[in-house]
Amino acid sequence: MTKKLKIGITCYPTLGGSGVVATELGKLLAERGHEIHFITHSIPFRLGKFHKNIFFHEVEVNDYYVFRYPPYDLSLASKMAQVAKMQKLDLLHVHYAVPHAVCAYLAKEMIGDGLKTVTTLHGTDITVLAQDESLKDLIRLAIHKSDAVTAVSKDLIQETRHLLDIMTPIDLTYNFVDKRVYYPREVKSLRADFAEPDEKILMHISNFRPVKRVCDVIDIFERVSKQVRAKLLLVGEGPELSKMQYRIKSLGLEDRVHFLGKQEDVAQVISLADILLLPSEKESFGLVALEAMACGVPTIGSNAGGIPELVTHGETGYLSAIGDVEEMSANAIKLLTNEALHESFRQACLHRARNTFCNDLITVQYEKIYYRVLGIEADIPELVCE
Repeated sequence: MTKKLKIGITCYPTLGGSGVVATELGKLLAERGHEIHFITHSIPFRLGKFHKNIFFHEVEVNDYYVFRYPPYDLSLASKMAQVAKMQKLDLLHVHYAVPHAVCAYLAKEMIGDGLKTVTTLHGTDITVLAQDESLKDLIRLAIHKSDAVTAVSKDLIQETRHLLDIMTPIDLTYNFVDKRVYYPREVKSLRADFAEPDEKILMHISNFRPVKRVCDVIDIFERVSKQVRAKLLLVGEGPELSKMQYRIKSLGLEDRVHFLGKQEDVAQVISLADILLLPSEKESFGLVALEAMACGVPTIGSNAGGIPELVTHGETGYLSAIGDVEEMSANAIKLLTNEALHESFRQACLHRARNTFCNDLITVQYEKIYYRVLGIEADIPELVCE
């Protein structure tokens, strides 16, 4: 019988797709019998209720008066080392190179080489932070000192190599969704609160940052609504919110757009939609498009970053050049006015989500990486998902 592992996981617990994926992975690993220890400043928001084999260790920052700013990174490294020693962890799996992989390296130095570290790159730790010359050497150190490095798309691997001149092996491990949670929900009564029976629903979900090109979302909807009776649902909050509201008002769309704010039950909300709009200028993966796909909702988006690895153009959605709102609008209209075409896309979405991005499949990929870095021969059967 293959040894069950004791794994420490550190992520950003309160926001972002990386925290969602890290938390869901921890829950899935715990179901497979591994002992999971989350080491963060607060309980991950997707952790929820009690889970067998899962433990939480809070990082408390020493606000000593000589520090100008509370040294969270040092407190995290110290807590990682403490938990690793007390719980006899086999490895630390950290999400984001800076600061988490650097902290894991410090923890490993504190307690010796017995502790292994796995780092997952999610996107902005490379696409944003690695653009800063003052941080490049630190990110390189974090990657080189990890026992294994994974990334969520081929595009992110290529960008990591390009920006940091790194030849270290990087495992491709796509993001995933739990098919027991993400599936088409029955939302007929809820849908009636937002749209008439003959109206279509377009949706955008994000943190409303400039990179999401949220005004493109409004422009696409404005063009679509001239030919299709439709409503737009906007889910999330962020710095571009006021700009979006101004754009909506200037186009006279106030009565056709609903702001839903942040929503925890994404599968329930996204099942309301006929189409997801994702015109971002950069996405290392595009987790929301996968969540939509798993609920049978096609994506109209941009041919950027890792999105083409997720959305199959002409089968599970349509992709266009960044900023080409005319083509995106035309593609949306094509799907919304052809029921047979939309249904074929819907079925293709469900099949791709349940197979290529199956939670069981990706969890096993991570398990194999863990056993590899620990030098353990593991008998893990190959899975076929559906």
